[in-house]
Amino acid sequence: MKLTHAAAALAATLFLAAPALADGDAAAGRNLFNQCRACHQIGADAQNSVGPVLNGVFGRKAGQYPGYNYSDANKGSGLTWDEATLTEYLKDPRAKVPGTKMIFPGIKQPERVANLIAFLKTIKENGDGADE
Repeated sequence: MKLTHAAAALAATLFLAAPALADGDAAAGRNLFNQCRACHQIGADAQNSVGPVLNGVFGRKAGQYPGYNYSDANKGSGLTWDEATLTEYLKDPRAKVPGTKMIFPGIKQPERVANLIAFLKTIKENGDGADE
């Protein structure tokens, strides 16, 4: 019984000490998004460009934004964009979705990924939150 309590205490400590995926600085992520603007738009007047519009990306199925010509790999990936999926994808898009058209090499620093995700979460489907 003591081992069980010790194991539970250890698990609780590790859980509380681990950074949550949502722990990011949206303001820093807004600045980081500037490098994404070469291919992606956000905001009320956003249009597909080299990449699809990223308004309301959370909860969206990969390869589904209207009017964008996605790769077969992206359309067939079966992914839904959430924190965990975007965290993996932003680190190395081609590893997560082999055959993707996205040529971006990825963001290797976990803090920067978390910041970008925190910012993207603020952008609603209609573009509110972009403040462009």
